[in-house]
Amino acid sequence: MRTSLLALAATLAAPSAFAAEASRSIIVTGQRDAPPLDRVSDTGSRLGLTVLETPATVETLTQADLQFRGLRTAREAFADVPGAISGNVPGNPAAVMMRGFSGNTVSILQDGVRISTSTVVQRDTNVWHFDRIEVIKGPASVLFGEGALGGVINKVTRKPQFDGNHMDGLLSFGSFDTLTAAGGVNYQLSDRVALRADASIMRSDSLYDVDDNRTRSSGLTASLLLRPTADLSVLIAVDHYDDLYDGSYQGAPLIPAAFARDASRAVRSGNGLVLDRALRNRNYNPAGAYSGANDTTLRSRIDWKIGGGWSLGTDLTWYTADRAFVLSDTQSFAAPTAAFPNGRFLRTLQRFYHDHRFWNVRSALSHDGQVGSMRNRFSVGAEYNHTDFASLRQSAPNSAVAPVDPYVPTVGTFPTADRVYTTGNINFDSRLKTTSVFAEDALNLTPRWLLVAGARYDAIALDRAVTNFNVTPNSVQRASPRYHPFSWRAGATYALTPGLTLYAQYTTAAVPVSSMLLQSIVNTAFRLTKGRSYEAGFKFTTLGQRLTLTGAAYRIAQKDILTRNPIDPSLTVQGGRQSSRGVELTLDATPTDALSLGGSIGYTDARYDELIEAGNIDRSGNRPINTPKATANSHVAYRLPAVPVTLSAFARHVSGFFTDTANSIRVRGRTTFDAAIAWQVTPQASLTLRGRNLTDAFYGEYSGYPTTNIYVGAPRSVELALATHF
Repeated sequence: MRTSLLALAATLAAPSAFAAEASRSIIVTGQRDAPPLDRVSDTGSRLGLTVLETPATVETLTQADLQFRGLRTAREAFADVPGAISGNVPGNPAAVMMRGFSGNTVSILQDGVRISTSTVVQRDTNVWHFDRIEVIKGPASVLFGEGALGGVINKVTRKPQFDGNHMDGLLSFGSFDTLTAAGGVNYQLSDRVALRADASIMRSDSLYDVDDNRTRSSGLTASLLLRPTADLSVLIAVDHYDDLYDGSYQGAPLIPAAFARDASRAVRSGNGLVLDRALRNRNYNPAGAYSGANDTTLRSRIDWKIGGGWSLGTDLTWYTADRAFVLSDTQSFAAPTAAFPNGRFLRTLQRFYHDHRFWNVRSALSHDGQVGSMRNRFSVGAEYNHTDFASLRQSAPNSAVAPVDPYVPTVGTFPTADRVYTTGNINFDSRLKTTSVFAEDALNLTPRWLLVAGARYDAIALDRAVTNFNVTPNSVQRASPRYHPFSWRAGATYALTPGLTLYAQYTTAAVPVSSMLLQSIVNTAFRLTKGRSYEAGFKFTTLGQRLTLTGAAYRIAQKDILTRNPIDPSLTVQGGRQSSRGVELTLDATPTDALSLGGSIGYTDARYDELIEAGNIDRSGNRPINTPKATANSHVAYRLPAVPVTLSAFARHVSGFFTDTANSIRVRGRTTFDAAIAWQVTPQASLTLRGRNLTDAFYGEYSGYPTTNIYVGAPRSVELALATHF
């Protein structure tokens, strides 16, 4: 596979048989291919509604947007979504916080299918393979089942087009010896058959400039589109991704200020812990630690226009994945000794392995017709999926590996003998079956006034066996919980003027108390938590759709989260509550053909309305972890009038956030700046020089586990990229 990827990358700058058919320039100036509000969103509805017709906040990052903004991986793309931040927690790459919720409350889809919670399946994939990334904010369980409370991110893979033969490519090299090569071919065999194939590789010493953190990832996606008749289309596709991260970077551990060599202001804590710049590049994982995964998806989409406004769509998906997380997940600082005059880190070790199999079938019958004189679109369907999941989780005490000096670390070697893992040696075996029925309807009461409603019922059957290998004989615990969530939404849009549409909606969601496939036997006894949201906003366009402005105000509430019994704090019960409310504003403008600009700002007031932790400690009123109050980004691009050169600049701001529910450790906010110069070398090739984090800001990007580890954002870097289109 590597040989084929390198061979494809080598063709990027070469003349091609497709050159005769090239008819467009590939330079990206930030101008969108189509008015954003007129696009049909597959994620916001199954009724073929445009973004303007959907009573929710729907945003799209196209492939052109991703390249223009220099977004290379899923984490970088998710972090660019207005109102969201993202981080690379080793056990959960590209973790997302959106509208005050994160983890298993934000669903990430693969071509419209939710394989499992994002904390299990998401990887930091190369975005080259995506035609677009669609985002719907707020609860969406009515469309995609349990888990979609904070929002949904749908990664839509590139597919064949009946627009002739063409080839695209990207070759880039930059700081930290980061090399990316990607290419794609669209080949139209006839008026009825087309295919597309894309491949990518990425190699880096470390995307974060961290010691012993070599990164390798690759992807191969291919699909065949058949149109035997004008009313029938069949898509058959295969996607394969794999990645491997040496050292499995855990972030920089906080240390007491008294022992820091270059204490920064990036973190403020109540117990005197600081983020030391001198530890910026350190990685304390023993040699042999790694995080890696490979997954393959086979999928098919069949669309049949039956006639008379009726259509039938069917999705078939089969997915398999193997993942490994071999790492030191905790580094605890201990005071200096004679052997360690600089202090020392005590390290615990973990080995997690996933064996994941999943298949899904979904079919929906739709109709676009009239109810009296009113246009009515409705869809009704059913879905069934089956998951087999096994996860071996092993842990060792900090005595299993020698302490390490914070500043001159001798990391040692990761132990491989099973006898070392005595703290925990447990296997989770899960079989999950979900049967769902759903319906949607969109009724035009008038040409300006559209009512949208939907409902979904899920029957979820989980069979769980947890085997503890640390006891003799091995103990096995079993549970077979059943869940029956019902979700619904109701909303409306109203075109106040031809350019201004108002909307409002109410939605509900259901979320497990923890990841469905990894929850403990104790947690299987709890019912699903319930969520609801109110949202209202506007969508405005003017100047011949050269200027688009959207805004939203929302409130999301979740109840029945886990808390402690106030009478007996030793007992975990349901009854906790969490909520968020906020506003968002997004602008896209193309004042002239040469100038484009845009930006967004989001404010989120998130809190635990009711939460009691061990020791009867009340966290009510505190903010959830990794949840900044404000996020903002902006960009501007200008194409010089006399030369084929485009200048662009980008700014992003994220306010401070906490790493713990006690709100005792606060990561300060940051503002970063990027810039790029793109030169259209020929009509088929452009060269872009890009600088990231130009001020070399030192900041905390995200926190993971434990709460005293902070992922430090990448320092200033540069990149030179060649993009081609033949």
